[in-house]
Amino acid sequence: MTNIGFTGTQIGMTDAQKTKVLEYLCLVDYMVTLHHGGCVGSDSEAHQLALSCGADAIVYPGINKDGVAAKRGDFPAAAEVYPERFYLDRNRDIVDNSDILIATPKGFEEEQRGGTWYTIRYARTKEKPVTIILPDGRLG
Repeated sequence: MTNIGFTGTQIGMTDAQKTKVLEYLCLVDYMVTLHHGGCVGSDSEAHQLALSCGADAIVYPGINKDGVAAKRGDFPAAAEVYPERFYLDRNRDIVDNSDILIATPKGFEEEQRGGTWYTIRYARTKEKPVTIILPDGRLG
């Protein structure tokens, strides 16, 4: 079993990113569980891609510092849904419970702000393999 953490943006993935994520989730010879943050956009899309190839998905819903829940996607057939946690805590939980991280940022350059790049940096500090899929489908 391979646990794949996922991080992306609420604006969603490009078609090129979806194609590459699907390859990682479906074109493998082992069982996959996808761990994601439960937001609209990229998380919801990755959830559907995982289910389409028989993978399990575990959802980690987030709330902001004021306790307001993230805009949630639709997550049918989730293997598990964790209790809400603050965004950064939730992002660390995703990395800590995963063997590798797949990230689909909205741009081509690293940003100092934002949850996607924070999660990438955290995974690197934990020495987890990170695959960054750029908007054009290239690996970053």
